[in-house]
Amino acid sequence: MDAQVIVVGAGPAGLMLAGELRLAGVEVVVLERLAEPTGESRGLGFTARTLEVFDQRGLLSRLGDIEITDLGHFGGLPVDFSLLGSAHSGGVKGVPQAVTEAMLEKWAVELGADLRRGHEVLSFADEGEYVEVEVGSPDGPRRLRAAYLVGCDGGRSTVRKAAGFDFPGTDSTMEMFLADVRGCDIAPRPIGETVPGGMVMAGPLDNGLVRIIVCERGTPPRRRTEPPSWEEVSSAWHRLTGQDISGGTPVWLSAFGNPARQVTQYRRGRVLLAGDAAHIHLPAGGQGMNTSVQDAVNLGWKLAATVKGTAPEGLLDTYHEERHPVGRRLLMNTQAQGLLFLSGAEMQPLRDVMSELIAFDNVSRHLAGMVSGLSIRYELGPGDHPLLGLRIPHVDLDGESGRTSTTELLHPARGVLLDLADNAALRSAAEPWSDRVDVVTATVHGPADQNPLASTGAVLVRPDGHVAWTAPGPVPPAEALARSFGAPGSR
Repeated sequence: MDAQVIVVGAGPAGLMLAGELRLAGVEVVVLERLAEPTGESRGLGFTARTLEVFDQRGLLSRLGDIEITDLGHFGGLPVDFSLLGSAHSGGVKGVPQAVTEAMLEKWAVELGADLRRGHEVLSFADEGEYVEVEVGSPDGPRRLRAAYLVGCDGGRSTVRKAAGFDFPGTDSTMEMFLADVRGCDIAPRPIGETVPGGMVMAGPLDNGLVRIIVCERGTPPRRRTEPPSWEEVSSAWHRLTGQDISGGTPVWLSAFGNPARQVTQYRRGRVLLAGDAAHIHLPAGGQGMNTSVQDAVNLGWKLAATVKGTAPEGLLDTYHEERHPVGRRLLMNTQAQGLLFLSGAEMQPLRDVMSELIAFDNVSRHLAGMVSGLSIRYELGPGDHPLLGLRIPHVDLDGESGRTSTTELLHPARGVLLDLADNAALRSAAEPWSDRVDVVTATVHGPADQNPLASTGAVLVRPDGHVAWTAPGPVPPAEALARSFGAPGSR
């Protein structure tokens, strides 16, 4: 074997997955077709759940000073994310996707991921016991073998097509332009601002740049192999707004559409998909990169345990079981948002009704939880505790080694059994899993009436931050540990 896992694609999903696998000690090779990063940044921040994920791996400090905002939108209609009541309820803005990718690349490589740029997958075969991959490289073709192959290679995924994954859904019905421009005096226009004939958006960036998005209704989608010309973009802007911006200088240009497709299965034998390779959609609310990162975090520890021989039976299949419904809801909500801010005057009555509904806190809380990713809940065994299946909230803790937090405990990407009642019997029951689960005895720091863990004496947290068991519960801790982390001593 050349590696235990080969990851195809060095975007957010592939780099996050590589880092997760390396934290678990798995040998990983990342194959990236491009010789250098493009520097393009469709995304300009990330949502609350991705903020939590990065914080749980100790990555936020690598991004420097970040700005967190509680203001979001659903289809261009303002939504107050502070209603979620979480320490991480807001999203991060002003961090270009290229910066996020550079941070993830540095982290993954520091951990030992073997990133090979200029390497393109030509073909591969799942041989049952391993996957053999033919790769085009600067030094000529070569073959690599690995136990598993993961396609994180975007919406036009070579891995998805070559492996024969079903990819049902709908194609784009329109084309939109995105450009970062300098040398133009363009007044800010909020997302979702409709004009006769389409939708436009403009917002200032750093270094005198302005980001614009142009959607001209009735423009049929084109299958492009090159970005649109500045003449196309500036002409569309002029037709919709009456403003001539042709004298500006674009830094980069892009075209995108409103497809809605998702694979029917995230795994076929030894080949898996994550991120845009598994689902494509209208980039409404910047959810694409965030869902991709969260796919990788869900998959990483499960694939690592499978490769190392510690996984319980069927653990790897739960990647599809848990993430496919998330992808399905992603397509649903981005399609709904597209109808709201890309349709014409005929949709104004629905916008008005939605504005009235969003004024109710319960509606805003529901939409904010959906778009942010904070409301994602997995079916993780018997029990009715309100935290079961949700992500563990950020809670400050006082332990034997001083002050810590539920977030800091997840930095190593291991399981955590948090003993909040100084229960010696619980710690003894968990001892056989010490090679993969950290047992921590602590008390919650802060006022009792603000303690989200007040109703439990212990919680078992998976490496991806989701709560797999609480005490008291209908099953003993050993059974819960075995269900998530396999039999003790297995390898």
